Amino acid sequence: MKKDKKIYWSATIIISLIMLFSIYKMYTPLYEHLGFPSYFRTELLVAKILGLTVLVVPQFSLRVKEWAYAGFGIVLISASVAHFNSGDAIANVFEPYIWLAILIISNIYLHKVRGAKPAAK
Repeated sequence: MKKDKKIYWSATIIISLIMLFSIYKMYTPLYEHLGFPSYFRTELLVAKILGLTVLVVPQFSLRVKEWAYAGFGIVLISASVAHFNSGDAIANVFEPYIWLAILIISNIYLHKVRGAKPAAK
């Protein structure tokens, strides 16, 4: 159980740091070439802050955390699509999938730590 908690918190902290870094980068010239309008970047900023709050505060229910994981999954897949469509290097296109794998690890270990099974289809 202790090992599971370490893996869960390590993966969650990595995802949190990546999302915080992406919040910072959204308003730099590095994101200008992606063509996002300012209102959309602001919307992403608010959504990421809310999602991060849900992920790191243990008192939120499992269902709410699942929504945060789903939202971050969509954000990471969309980031890959945005980088591809803007003509970025292939490394930039596939980088979000590394973070997606870590997000999945965080989600799996959340369920192990909480003693719940992931929702079945």
